Amino acid sequence: MSVTKNYLSLVKFSHTIFAMPFALIGFFLGIRNTDISDQSPNATGILPTMWNKTVYLFREKGWLFLLVLLCMIFARNAAMSFNRYLDRRYDALNPRTAVREIPAGILSAKSVLWFTVLNSALFIVATYFINSICFYLSPVALLVVLGYSYTKRFTALCHLVLGLGLSLAPIGAYLAVTGVFDTLPILFSFAVLFWVSGFDIIYALQDEGFDRSNQLYSIPSVLGGKRALRVSELLHLLSATAVIAAAFKGGFGGWYWAGVAVFVGMLVYQHSIVKPTDLRRVNLAFMTANGIASVVFAVFVITDIFMK
Repeated sequence: MSVTKNYLSLVKFSHTIFAMPFALIGFFLGIRNTDISDQSPNATGILPTMWNKTVYLFREKGWLFLLVLLCMIFARNAAMSFNRYLDRRYDALNPRTAVREIPAGILSAKSVLWFTVLNSALFIVATYFINSICFYLSPVALLVVLGYSYTKRFTALCHLVLGLGLSLAPIGAYLAVTGVFDTLPILFSFAVLFWVSGFDIIYALQDEGFDRSNQLYSIPSVLGGKRALRVSELLHLLSATAVIAAAFKGGFGGWYWAGVAVFVGMLVYQHSIVKPTDLRRVNLAFMTANGIASVVFAVFVITDIFMK
């Protein structure tokens, strides 16, 4: 249990709360757009409701939901552990991160690297049992989520690469169910891309001075805290635009719009409590506000899907 706890802490398992809800949105959108009328017609011959389709697909392919969850967990474990492995020297120098598992001596660098390899392999195996397109695209997904760890060494756009990695969640889940691309899950992926990039900039404000002195790139270290927050605001505006565009594209109703209100409200809230000269509530903005934004938004969106 102690070892398990250490690895869960290493990968910040609680942060799964950011992308997982959007994967669930992609999954249930995939069910909504799956035609099963030939396989499971109801007594009146009317197209099956969302509830009927969900029951049918879970009965026939219940393992698919589990595989999607496992893919999310394995990919994220691989990405986070590789990031900790690659950044171990910088983490040891930074007072804020010196307590992390590798610099603190809780886990060895070698064991963390093997943990990365194991989770990467399990991710690919899980996609094999989903469908061919997910399997063929699995190396591409790993390239993005693992490659992010290198980007801070040469570009301040590293925040966008992180956002890109998490934005694969709704598209991947949708592909798992349908096997085809569609505009709607891509809009949700853009929402995640801009949302995550924006709040990662806020989080990076804590290391502005350290990054600058160690030749590491981030928006705060290149532009300074004040202008970095303006960039974050712009990205969050784009994220809000994406979820609103998805509302019209997907023909959603009142429940969805309630979710939009909460999501946008949390974006506004986190910018209201973080200032360039006052970073005391960065963690409140990072974890609490964004956790509420993703979970509550997903609950409302999925409710809207089922109420149609």
